[in-house]
Amino acid sequence: MDRSKLVAIITGVIALMISIAYLLLVQFLDFRGEMVPAPLDMSALLTPDCYLSFLSFPVRPL
Repeated sequence: MDRSKLVAIITGVIALMISIAYLLLVQFLDFRGEMVPAPLDMSALLTPDCYLSFLSFPVRPL
């Protein structure tokens, strides 16, 4: 078997491994669920839980 044929076979095997890994990664990311965008308004951040956790941070004067 000449060198160019061996390089072609090795390159093909590497390409197949990368493509299968990519497909598995896409399936895993798709399996996690629907991608929900971040809220656009501040009302989601001003829930009582978030507000109370914000108040617990110490404030240092400038």
